Amino acid sequence: MKSISFPKINLKSLRSGLKEGFQQLSKGGFQRIFNQIDQLGIKKGVDQMGIDKFINQCALLAAGSGVITGAGGLSTMLIGVPLDMINVITQQFRVTLAISYHQTGSYQLRFDDFFKVVAGSLKVDTGMAVSKNVMEQVAEKLMVNVGSRTAQRLVPVVGAVIGGSVNYLFIKKVAASIKEIGPARK
Repeated sequence: MKSISFPKINLKSLRSGLKEGFQQLSKGGFQRIFNQIDQLGIKKGVDQMGIDKFINQCALLAAGSGVITGAGGLSTMLIGVPLDMINVITQQFRVTLAISYHQTGSYQLRFDDFFKVVAGSLKVDTGMAVSKNVMEQVAEKLMVNVGSRTAQRLVPVVGAVIGGSVNYLFIKKVAASIKEIGPARK
């Protein structure tokens, strides 16, 4: 009987690549993701579906990329993790904007005000202003979240279930945290 061999993974290289990616996020990537989000579209979605169904839709979209990333094990994970992370951040941002609109009635937020809520939902102290340091702390918290899930996605099929479930629950947890800390102020 032939033994099964798994490809060797250089965890230091993987960790280094993830860290570099998150540094890029903190240097303008968060702002770029935020700028691509249609805030009026989020308002319309919340008005049509209600806040809870909108949050669930975002959680399902995040779960979808988690399923795809974990479905093929290592082969889909290497390409999928960065795309999954961008999708999870986008869904987190959409949920944040939706809850803020639902609580305040205002659907347009400036990035700095918005990011304070994001940082608060991840338990990062923003003080008076959003700084590069705050963005790096948020990126680091997100990296810890992704890093803890990455190894679990190495096994095909099981990785899909884990990836989808973890993403779904992460968005639900973020939504609960944002509801708890209150709305963003203009």
